[in-house]
Amino acid sequence: MGITKHLSNPHQGLTLPVWVAAAARAATQVLCGQHAENPQSLQIPGQEQSLGVPVQSAAPLHGGAQALAISRCDPGPGLDLTRDLEIWVQALWIQEEGGWLKIVPGEGIGTLGRDGDVCASDFARRLLEVNLRHLVPPGRCLQLEVVFPLGRELAQRTSNAAFGVVDGLALIGTQAEVQSSASPDQLRASLDALQVMTTASDFCGSLTLVIGENGLDLAHQLGIADQQPLLKAGNWIGPLLVASAESGVNNLLLLGYHGKLVKLAGGIFHTHHHLADGRLEVLAAIALQQGLGVDLIQDLLGAASMEEALQELQRRDWAQANRVWEAIAQAVEVRSEAYLKRYGTWSMRVGAALFDRQRHLRWFGCTGHSLIARCGLGIHSEGKEGGFDPSLR
Repeated sequence: MGITKHLSNPHQGLTLPVWVAAAARAATQVLCGQHAENPQSLQIPGQEQSLGVPVQSAAPLHGGAQALAISRCDPGPGLDLTRDLEIWVQALWIQEEGGWLKIVPGEGIGTLGRDGDVCASDFARRLLEVNLRHLVPPGRCLQLEVVFPLGRELAQRTSNAAFGVVDGLALIGTQAEVQSSASPDQLRASLDALQVMTTASDFCGSLTLVIGENGLDLAHQLGIADQQPLLKAGNWIGPLLVASAESGVNNLLLLGYHGKLVKLAGGIFHTHHHLADGRLEVLAAIALQQGLGVDLIQDLLGAASMEEALQELQRRDWAQANRVWEAIAQAVEVRSEAYLKRYGTWSMRVGAALFDRQRHLRWFGCTGHSLIARCGLGIHSEGKEGGFDPSLR
């Protein structure tokens, strides 16, 4: 066991999967008849130093046949709706063939569609494996039911539903520490990561700038990470575009959810919603350029969300909706290149690739189409929906 770093810095926040893992480990220790450590000493994948994460309580249930542990999420400073979220994890042994762990989505946990599997990132699953696997005796299966008492309510304030996640919060996250997408510290971390990538001996001049955790996860699923470096942009897209050009990037692919990247089509290059929105207005302007009628454009402006506006476009004319979004992808490229010209003269190409709520790549600018092809990803088109389906790789 390596040195444990305790969570004593009030400016250090941890992602939701870490707090779940801490409660899960405490509950499993009690189930095994052990004392529940507090703080929990968690092993973090890819890190030598363990992390001390506090739990609120842990206790046996039903005469020791089950155990319950509770933690409380602390994401650090900044605007984060998971702050003080209670996390309950109930552990018990079950009869299950061919597996050592079963995760049951309890109240407030997001699933992939109704009655679907719990929505958890690879990092969240690896975190549970490295911290729990050694506690499970051979031939036994551990069941963990995870509950977020306020998860269903909080999920209504997120974009989870836009990605097919229902009934609660998703366990997404690719690392232990929280990186606030709007803070200067996050920009500094991204700039440092960019320097490391572009000064590596094997850097070939191509980079994918992904927007948010869903974009990062999709890029890994598609295999883009096997072809070129990935850099998570957060909301500081403009400064990272300039820094990428300055660092010698020749081909930059912007990969993100259509409801986020549409802001770039309107010239908004810091995309946090507390600073600027205007997405429906950008959509309406481009729809007007594409010849849509005034009545439809007024309906788009009155939509409650970008997803509602997209569904209205598709309901009226699927092909026309695709043309609008292809025009938006092209506008993202044009406005990005115009943004770069404000600060210097570089030869970097910027391509845009937008994915939908099913996390299928659907719309591309001309350069984005070319850069996706360079990654060896054929763009699949099936029926009227089109797009690239990662399940077909």
